[in-house]
Amino acid sequence: MKKLSCNGYKASFLWRSLPNRFPQHVPPPLHFLFRNLYQKPIFTHTLLHIKCTSITSRNLQVRAHTYLATQLFDKMPHRRVQDFKNAKGHEIFQLVKLVKENPDILSTSQAHGLALKAGMLAHLPTVTTLLIIYSSTKHFSSSLALFAEIMSKDVVTWNAIMTACIKNKFFEFAVKFFAEMVNEGKEFDSATLVIVVSALSNMRDLRKGMIVHCSSVKMGMFSDSLLGNALIDFYAKCSDLSSSECVFGEVECKDIVSWNSIISGCIYNGHPEKSLWYFKQMANLEKGTDSVSLSCAIAASACLDEFSCGQVIQGWGIKLGYEESCHLSVANSLISLYSQSGNIDAAEYVFNIMKQKDIITWNSMISGFSLNGKVGEACDALHEMQFTRTLKPDAVTLISIIPLAAEFMLLRKGRAIHGFTIRREMGAELSVMNGLMDMYFKCKRVKDAEHLFLNMATKDLISWNTIISGYSQNGLCREAQSLLKKFHSWNSECSLSTLLGILPACDSPISIQFGRLIHSWEVKLGFVNNIIIVNSLICMYISCGDLVASFKLLEEIAYIADVDSWNTMISGCTQKCHFSEALNAFQLMRLKFNINNDTITLVNVIPACGNLELTCEGKSIHALALKTSAGQDIRVQNALITMYGKLSDVESARLVFELCFHHNLCSWNCMISALAQNNNAKEAIEFFCLLKFEPNEITMATVLSAFRQLGLIRHGKQIHAYLIRYGFYKNAFVAAALVDMYSSCGRLDIASRVFQNSAERSVAAWNSMISAYGFHSKGQKAIEIFHEMIDSGLTPSKVTFINLLTACSHTGLVDQGYWYYTRMLDEFGVQPSTEHHVCVVDMLGRSGKLQQAYNFIKDLPSQPDPGIWGALLSACNYHGDLQLGKQVASILLLLKPENVGYHLALSNIYVASGSWKEAGELRDIVHLKGLKKSAGYSLIDVGSS
Repeated sequence: MKKLSCNGYKASFLWRSLPNRFPQHVPPPLHFLFRNLYQKPIFTHTLLHIKCTSITSRNLQVRAHTYLATQLFDKMPHRRVQDFKNAKGHEIFQLVKLVKENPDILSTSQAHGLALKAGMLAHLPTVTTLLIIYSSTKHFSSSLALFAEIMSKDVVTWNAIMTACIKNKFFEFAVKFFAEMVNEGKEFDSATLVIVVSALSNMRDLRKGMIVHCSSVKMGMFSDSLLGNALIDFYAKCSDLSSSECVFGEVECKDIVSWNSIISGCIYNGHPEKSLWYFKQMANLEKGTDSVSLSCAIAASACLDEFSCGQVIQGWGIKLGYEESCHLSVANSLISLYSQSGNIDAAEYVFNIMKQKDIITWNSMISGFSLNGKVGEACDALHEMQFTRTLKPDAVTLISIIPLAAEFMLLRKGRAIHGFTIRREMGAELSVMNGLMDMYFKCKRVKDAEHLFLNMATKDLISWNTIISGYSQNGLCREAQSLLKKFHSWNSECSLSTLLGILPACDSPISIQFGRLIHSWEVKLGFVNNIIIVNSLICMYISCGDLVASFKLLEEIAYIADVDSWNTMISGCTQKCHFSEALNAFQLMRLKFNINNDTITLVNVIPACGNLELTCEGKSIHALALKTSAGQDIRVQNALITMYGKLSDVESARLVFELCFHHNLCSWNCMISALAQNNNAKEAIEFFCLLKFEPNEITMATVLSAFRQLGLIRHGKQIHAYLIRYGFYKNAFVAAALVDMYSSCGRLDIASRVFQNSAERSVAAWNSMISAYGFHSKGQKAIEIFHEMIDSGLTPSKVTFINLLTACSHTGLVDQGYWYYTRMLDEFGVQPSTEHHVCVVDMLGRSGKLQQAYNFIKDLPSQPDPGIWGALLSACNYHGDLQLGKQVASILLLLKPENVGYHLALSNIYVASGSWKEAGELRDIVHLKGLKKSAGYSLIDVGSS
């Protein structure tokens, strides 16, 4: 008791500081209703974290309280002997005891009436038994009224009313009754303290519990094993495991309940390894184990993922006679164990052979199905459970299955569960409401989630975290930021989940300042060394375009950075098209001797090589993958196929595809896309015909791209019909591919109808429509579509401005095009890239503003890409500007001397200006270098309609 004794003085002081008496004008039996003796406890609602093992451990803790509180009254050492005043007294007392065995309110009321008529209310055993019976029938108010009528109360009567409070979950009332008992100078025994400790355990009130503990030591009652067991359980519930272990060590006569209390307490406090250690010590004793011990040990094995250990304990339990078919708690733990190990069939077998099932059994099985992705089975179990007479789904049942509906976006089932909660009046269950809100967000039903949030009577931190994270996940960044400010203005409480939920809302350069504020807040809250939040910050800075800050942050945490930190850096750069930086980060990672790349690393760095057209580096990484097991990973192989497709190395892509041991649909999609990207549209369609899987939206969008290249509108219409038959036409990306296909085949009218009839218009669909109007020289219409897109609430992307600037270029809308270019970053958060610069130069060049285009290139903040100079050279060729053309060509031939197009463009400029000699010399150089230009061709679909 060393740890507890140091708090003895403080606890004794708190005990002595209690009020001596209640106000005189308040009737003694109702003191607890009008006066608070203690500081009111602060209740905080927490999201019930559903894991299979937590269901079992929670069941064990509830059973411990039931044993200590509800059954204690029948086992009290005090037995009162009172004579009956008349002959009927004994008969009435026996009748009351008979009613207690099968209590119901009608029989209880009749027995109460007979006792009252016979003048038996002065007989304490009779009236105390009636008090307990009323409590058992959930008529707690009757228990209170009866208690108030008792004139002379003894310790058993006080214990009975406190037990009634606990049975009806009025824990504060139980403590207040005890305070009234003490202030009136009534004697109490160790059983009284056990009941009070049980109430305080439910209230998680460590301060008052320590007072009771010190009082028991001072009065010499600590030797009672029931009180010692109650204190072990109390400290464990209050998350003070060290004190719980200290009390366990001080208990002289440890019984099986003592061992079970410390074993279950270790699990409750997240120390399953200690739980198994205590179980081993217990097993070595002569007393052996019981079903509760076995259940706790199996639950601890599941927490540690030591599934073989759990099976050994199961075998030992069967040897001792604890078969899972007969012992409820053991079976429940086994269901959780097998569910977590992935052996759902074994869990279902245990469930089916059980002779008796309780609510924990059903919850464990449903949670097991959910954990293993068995959607149908989980729903069937929930449906079957509703038809059991004695059991009905509770909050734990619902929050076992709601995440499943959210993960698989099963909106219909989610709504059915929501309706069930309304019918069963479970709207006050915060954990259920938070789960439903998360489900609606994941199903893209933002308005439904908002409505649920606004109509919640009470909201906790998890409610706010859920809606902030939901806004971020659905691209409503401004709403997420505004809501966080509102939340922080009236509640300074914040958790790690709050920060992780808001950081994805900082996804563009215009959010960089807000992201920095979040970073400062994170430092203030002490999350500096939390690797999860630091990785999220790295991703945030990359999304906002501040690569310097992200690399600096990675450097600052170099001593704790793991492979996930580096993967975050590489994947973030790749996803935001910072491919060179992704490769630099990969090279730095390779220099770290304690960090090895994994599959995720390669999957993100391989596309960087493809986009930068770095053939040598790409093949080097391919070789690195083959040296490790990652080379056999289907995700790496699919990334390699895509990379070789972007490198125009179709043969290497085909070789990787053929060497794959197991193809999936993604493998076929990557190969078809590689062929389509390299103008092998016919072969891509042939591959599609050989497809061994059911196609998905990506397959169909890629095939439509192939038909677009070939201009085969007849076959494109056939694919369109297939999309309508199988429901693919509803997909936004498929609709965008259809718009592209019809536009390229000259049917702008059909493309427009497809766009207008789209159920969902993604950014890709808007981009396709803008491109279509630009392709058909309808620049003004393209601008109108762009503004409609902005009005719809969508944020334009890099491709949006490429298509818009191209449309302006093709229709001579130079001023409008340049106006949109200058506002890309400030108003829309899109960083101008090489493609945008090419569009601007092409736009200025087409209108004859060659010098302005040249000045534009010279004023660029970074080294101009050859493609930008190439656009200006084409303009010089078109307008016959020999002087500027020679100047631009000299720059290009230094950058790319083997590009035949630049040589021929300069030759054509010479010819247009009459400089035949220079043109001839340039042609000779082309022939000497062996440079050849690819021949152009045209296609016609014979028989098209």
